[in-house]
Amino acid sequence: MVDTIQLGEPPIDVLLKHSARARRLSLRVSGIDGRVSLTLPRRASMGEAQDFLRAKEDWIRKHLSKQPDATLIAPGAQIPVEGRPRLIAETRTRTVKLMDDHILIPPGEDKAGARVRAFLKTMARDRLVQASEKYSTNLGRPFGKISIRDTRSRWGSCTSEGNLMYSWRLILAPAHVLDYVAAHEVAHLAEMNHSAAFWNEVAQLMPDYEAPRRWLRTHGGGLHHYKF
Repeated sequence: MVDTIQLGEPPIDVLLKHSARARRLSLRVSGIDGRVSLTLPRRASMGEAQDFLRAKEDWIRKHLSKQPDATLIAPGAQIPVEGRPRLIAETRTRTVKLMDDHILIPPGEDKAGARVRAFLKTMARDRLVQASEKYSTNLGRPFGKISIRDTRSRWGSCTSEGNLMYSWRLILAPAHVLDYVAAHEVAHLAEMNHSAAFWNEVAQLMPDYEAPRRWLRTHGGGLHHYKF
């Protein structure tokens, strides 16, 4: 069960997660989007949760103050596409156009975020399908369906049925990072684990996977700081 309560002034939204496996109250501030969550044991009361949060309020606000400001997608904002910064600019066009240093969008600032997001999701799907097909062919194992989502906890996944899921925000990262995630998930078609055998499959598909893997660990959270 999930609830949300507010803490202090100005109010901070806190997500409450009740868990049968939790033995104590556990507080987390996401480094990706600044979301505050509190996990409670099943028998913990709302009063206990509120007392715990009040005691930790200074700690929460300190961590939130360290979060980078979000970039709102609008004309004049800059956003990376395949790792390259692009300036969003309005122009007389009917469709979104990707240029070397710009993303050109039709007039209408209130629709800028939705237009850019839709364009990037389509671009991400095309790139991820292409990369998945390449690695699947090299591995000699077919995949099922591909779905594109805006996930926060993972960049991709592979089900036991062979269906692949990816975050469309990978299109913001350098191209070799997107390729690494595709190689990683396709390798799960052979090894549904993270054993030495699995990493050997990844290395066979992408011998230089360590560099993009490090990039994602270091910079991946920043891909969620763009608000559409």
